[in-house]
Amino acid sequence: MKVLDASWYIPDEQRNPLQEYQVAYIHGALFFDVYGISDRTTYLPHMLPSEEAFAAAVSALGIENKDGVVVYDGKGIFSVARVWW
Repeated sequence: MKVLDASWYIPDEQRNPLQEYQVAYIHGALFFDVYGISDRTTYLPHMLPSEEAFAAAVSALGIENKDGVVVYDGKGIFSVARVWW
């Protein structure tokens, strides 16, 4: 079982999800970087990455096909669906 913190906030909130994760997170949770795991080939922010790029990113987190995954974020269910994709 892998637990992911996928917190992401709109810029107006002036919150840093990585800094918040480093201060308080569920024990054993990994940080899923919505900023970093996105399509870097477009000028549009936070677009979904290619299937290959997504697979490489989650593999780098140590997630395997056999793993169950639980995802949470700091707003309830704001950015969780992005990881579910």
